[in-house]
Amino acid sequence: MQCLDPGRKPKLRRLPFRLSICKVLSVADLPTEQGFFFIGRTEEEISLVCETAHVPERVTAREDGWRCFRVEGSLDFSLTGILSGISGVLAENAIGIFAVSTYNTDYILVRGENFEQAMSVLEQAGYETSGADREKGDEP
Repeated sequence: MQCLDPGRKPKLRRLPFRLSICKVLSVADLPTEQGFFFIGRTEEEISLVCETAHVPERVTAREDGWRCFRVEGSLDFSLTGILSGISGVLAENAIGIFAVSTYNTDYILVRGENFEQAMSVLEQAGYETSGADREKGDEP
């Protein structure tokens, strides 16, 4: 992957997953062999974002119904305002987010019922979007 050009808005790619955000009791409960997931561990909790179909049986809290898009390309650590720009557009339209960052890029989760509106307002703000028009598992 190439680094994002600092003078341009990043391209956004829709991901075809239904996602859940959960709290688990133990890392032994994590679905590390199945699909797409993120783990966050602090002294207070172990949080998991994963495909809804792969939520572990033993969770202490669970929020289903999320969709996701990612910023395309690798983001250099010196770049500023990428997530702020995206979240600002969505906040102006009363669309909440749950963001997760990796070494390479940012992933933005939006409640499923707001996902198409989120993509539309981002496109109107000058972001180019691509990727899955349907969620994985939806019928054509």
